[in-house]
Amino acid sequence: MNSKNQITLPLAALATANVRPGDVLRVEVNENGALRLIRHRDAFLDALGELAGSAPGLAAATDLEELRTESEQ
Repeated sequence: MNSKNQITLPLAALATANVRPGDVLRVEVNENGALRLIRHRDAFLDALGELAGSAPGLAAATDLEELRTESEQ
């Protein structure tokens, strides 16, 4: 964990869990203090991403990951 309380997850684990950039992850803590990541997918945003990716030139203008990154700064 770094000084900003951020962690890096191994790519193999993310691939196995089918976690993609832009996915929203919720953290749960059990009674023993173990952390569990729960992926939350929004069907509307998934469909919007598929639509944006299928239209030439539209995907770059609607890069949700870039917008999320900008909003977090």
